[in-house]
Amino acid sequence: MLVDVMMPFYGDFTQFRQAVLSVLYQTHRNFRITIVDDCHPDDAPRRWAESLADERVVYLRNETNLGVNANFRRCVELVTADYFVVMGCDDAMGPGYLARVVELAATYPRAAVIAPGVQIIDDTGAVVRPLGDRIKRRLAPREAVVLSGQDLAVSLLHGNWTYFPSLLWRTESVREVGESGFREGLDVVLDLALLLDLTVAGGALVYDPRVVFSYRRHAASVSSVLAVDGDRFTEESDFFAAEARRYAALGWPRAERAAKLHLTSRLHHALARLRAVRHR
Repeated sequence: MLVDVMMPFYGDFTQFRQAVLSVLYQTHRNFRITIVDDCHPDDAPRRWAESLADERVVYLRNETNLGVNANFRRCVELVTADYFVVMGCDDAMGPGYLARVVELAATYPRAAVIAPGVQIIDDTGAVVRPLGDRIKRRLAPREAVVLSGQDLAVSLLHGNWTYFPSLLWRTESVREVGESGFREGLDVVLDLALLLDLTVAGGALVYDPRVVFSYRRHAASVSSVLAVDGDRFTEESDFFAAEARRYAALGWPRAERAAKLHLTSRLHHALARLRAVRHR
């Protein structure tokens, strides 16, 4: 099975190299990695990627800086394989990541999304367990499971326990909700929005707790930066209000209630305010 690994790039060069190499070291060899450079000021990443001389590595550079949402949308529009991953340029695949998610995709060929187990690493690559991620783990299913419909929507609305860069997406399912899948205008909840759009369209999510992916958590991430000035929570508040109206129209009362409450978002907001007060 050919997998398109799409990597929107604008970040740390060292972590970028580690991310690319983690893809090249996969035991599943049938993949293509496309790096979409969003006008990074340094030309070194391009020169390094081209020096690999690996036909599976494609390096593209946007003519202008598109920003997070538009660059993610461009990545999805470039996909031609039946399955794809939109991987962070600072994350790392375990050597067996692609082999495992491809195996699950073959076992559940109609599933829209495959969500594997994930560990959290910091800027140095050390495994850490921040409070927010401990909460996400509590919200995630305890064992391997296939979720769909209102049950999946409620689970994700209570708290998005998935890790976007680790997800394997079925291209046909994503195309059914839009050419690029992602809604315009979202930076923080764009992955949750796509998951819920797929859920409403009848898609299923396969969760496997086996850890095969490392997600990097650091202060420079988009979600962390937006949390400082509150833009994250404005986006989330508007998003959940719209979702509540959608589920009311669908006749999904549990999902409507979960969207109205969005407890983990409120908790995150409260903690961010406390940190801001503490650090003035």
